[in-house]
Amino acid sequence: MIPNTQKLPALEILQSKIYDLETLLMMSSIWRFKQEKIVFTNGCFDIIHRGHIDYLAKASDLGGKLIIGLNSDSSVRKLNKAKSRPLQDEKSRAMILASMHFVDAVILFFEETPQDLIRLLTPDVLVKGADYDADEINPQGKKFIVGSDFVRTFGGEVKTIEFLEGFSTTAIENKIKSV
Repeated sequence: MIPNTQKLPALEILQSKIYDLETLLMMSSIWRFKQEKIVFTNGCFDIIHRGHIDYLAKASDLGGKLIIGLNSDSSVRKLNKAKSRPLQDEKSRAMILASMHFVDAVILFFEETPQDLIRLLTPDVLVKGADYDADEINPQGKKFIVGSDFVRTFGGEVKTIEFLEGFSTTAIENKIKSV
């Protein structure tokens, strides 16, 4: 018998990496059963730039599966971002993130923080940029990583990754405005 070698359409592959909560919980259970180390990070990822790629690739290297909690449009508006943000809608941002080969799952969250999502997913590694402090234990501290206290309760790791200097969405937005 000849094996079915039909290739899935590329857009279908990308869309399959964007999860609802129920499906992602089931998928993460499978990954855990296979002893995959699950890494979680989150953000708005409004205009993807080289700094984002560097950060996400390094986050992916910390484990076997990378899950990105993506701020929904309404969640971005709750943050102290510029009124123009997000510049791209949540579906577009999710598709762009899913297109990266080292990203295994993208899930939208609608709250101000991914605290509830982190508690449900129980990642082995929680990652944020180095503008946060992995050692900060005060939840009221400006550099506190949301969910870090919970992740540590079951032996998970909390890591930060240095940003690639000179790359930011704000810098790109300002450059566009000055043209």
